Order: sequence, then C-alpha cells, then structure tokens
Amino acid sequence: MADYHHVYKDVEGASTQWDDIQRKLGNLPPKPPPFKPPAFAPAEDEDSKTKDKAWIDEKTEEELEDLEDDLDDDRFLQEYRKKRLSEMRESAKIVRFGSVIPISGSDFVREVSQAPPEVWVVVLLFKDGYPECRLLLQCLEQLATRYPATKFVKIVSTECIPNYPDCNLPTLLVYNCGAVKATHVGVGSFGRRSTPESVALVLCQRDPVLNDGHTGEQSREAVLDEVRKKLVERVVRDHVDDDDDGSSSE
Repeated sequence: MADYHHVYKDVEGASTQWDDIQRKLGNLPPKPPPFKPPAFAPAEDEDSKTKDKAWIDEKTEEELEDLEDDLDDDRFLQEYRKKRLSEMRESAKIVRFGSVIPISGSDFVREVSQAPPEVWVVVLLFKDGYPECRLLLQCLEQLATRYPATKFVKIVSTECIPNYPDCNLPTLLVYNCGAVKATHVGVGSFGRRSTPESVALVLCQRDPVLNDGHTGEQSREAVLDEVRKKLVERVVRDHVDDDDDGSSSE
C-alpha cells in the first residue's frame, strides 16, 4: 500500500499558538514580517504631461514635427513649436569651430581669405617662447569655446608675413569676406590685464566678430552686453580673490 504524505500550508505569515509560546521562551527565532508587495505605481502617461514651453524645449526636431496634431487646440504652443523648429534648423546651418585651429602659410587662403561671408575669422600671429603670445592664446582658447561660430586660427608670424618683427608679437588680425577688418598689435591692445573678457570687448568694438551660434548672427550690442557682464563678474571675482590673499598673509 502506497504511503501518501500530505503537507498542509497555512496563510503566509500565520503562526500557531505553540510557535508563539516557543518564541516567547526564546526557543524559536522571531517571526519574519509578512510579505507585502510594493504599492502599484502606474507608468507616467506621456499624454498626461503638462504641455508648456519647457515640455516643447525637450523635444527633438523630429518629435516637434510630429506634434502638430497634438497642439491644434493651443495656438500659443503651436506658434512656439514653429519658432523652436525654425531656431533648430537655423542653428544646424551654422558652422561651429570651438577651438583655436593651427594653420600654416599654405592654409591661409583656404582657411581665412576664403571663409564664408557669415564667418568672422580671428587670426593670431605668434611664435613659441613668448609669454605674451601664450597669454593671448589662452584668452582666445576660452573665447573659441564660448563663441564656436567664430573661427579662431593661429599661425607662426613669419609664415604669414615674411620678416614680421618679433616686437609686434602677438598680433591679432580680424578677417571677414576675405578682407582685414581690424589689426591689434601686442597684448597692450587689450588692457593692463589681458583677459578673455577684455580681448572680447576690443574685438567687438566695431563689428559683431563674436558669435555663439545659438541665434544666428548676433548683433554687436548683444555681444557687447554679454561681454561687459562677464568682464564685471571677473573684476569682482579677482577683487575678492585679492582681498582673500591679503587677509591670509596678515
């Protein structure tokens, strides 16, 4: 005759009276807490998100093109969507550089003289071993990052202009439409303490040389306002640093 064994299970977390007595006496470990499933949280519905300017700013160009039907009832957002699409497409057309590009004499015509008319080119004439050249190059490297739609290049002075005097180094040449628009000789052209902000201020005195590429060609006044703000911030920061150094040495 087969031996059948039956195992009966109670509700999970339940305990017998005998087990409770044994636990009080310390003969059994404490009863584990009953299993409790995590609270159900439905996934966020994309359609339930608030549709505002910030929501549109998160979209890619392809997503914005698909939103026309969803925004039919909101004329403001529909217009804002069209504006964002236009800005994104214009921004995509702008050539971006973002660094100081080294060139040789044979590159000059192609990289500088033949640059597109909408691109301003800042040319640094330099030689290695000159602290003033190194200082100005550091300023231009920061400006190239801030204004990637402006083209910054550097070239050894005598490769650009044979027998160019070393006493004129560093020199900045500003080009547009294949012509020289401005010439700045020596770091003294950019103030007592040459900084990215002081260099930017001089570059933009007459023309909108600097362009960050976000809104197409920036106006001269818009660039100057931004540069002045950064210049004031740097002056304040340097003044605070000087005060801290003075107090720590006392």
